[in-house]
Amino acid sequence: MELDAVFEQKNDIAKAVEDELEKAMSTYGYEIVQTLIVDIEPDVNVKRAMNEINAAARMRLAANEKAEAEKILQIKKAEGEAESKYLSGLGIARQRQAIVDGLRDSVLAFSDNVPGTSAKDVMDMVLVIQYFDTMKEIGASSKSSSVFIPHGPGAVRDIAVQIRDGLLQGNAANL
Repeated sequence: MELDAVFEQKNDIAKAVEDELEKAMSTYGYEIVQTLIVDIEPDVNVKRAMNEINAAARMRLAANEKAEAEKILQIKKAEGEAESKYLSGLGIARQRQAIVDGLRDSVLAFSDNVPGTSAKDVMDMVLVIQYFDTMKEIGASSKSSSVFIPHGPGAVRDIAVQIRDGLLQGNAANL
């Protein structure tokens, strides 16, 4: 019988011992009322081996549980990052829409108040203002060490042309 089976069938063993003792002792006039197996004491090496097996099984279970917990943490972290990026994208989209709405309102108001100006004239002026505002912010930033920006009479016009071309290409691609 294997050692695990001995522990599991302790009561069956006690009954078998009782039956055998009853047979042997009845000839001498003794009656066996009950036999108890209180403790099973295997060899020290067997005990050590059993403890190592139990410890290894518990370590394996603990490692599986730890890995599962780490997996859940990584999944939750990834889900949080995805949600954060989604919300950040929504914020940027709303910010850009507000800028476009503000520019449209400014262009219409300026065109109405200054006769003879076109929307293109107003947009060129807005681009020049934003160009200088951007240069001012770059210069005021303490984290900037060196930034090379083309500057001169044609630089703003070149930037305006590039922006317009980009918008026109974007609109053509959407059609």
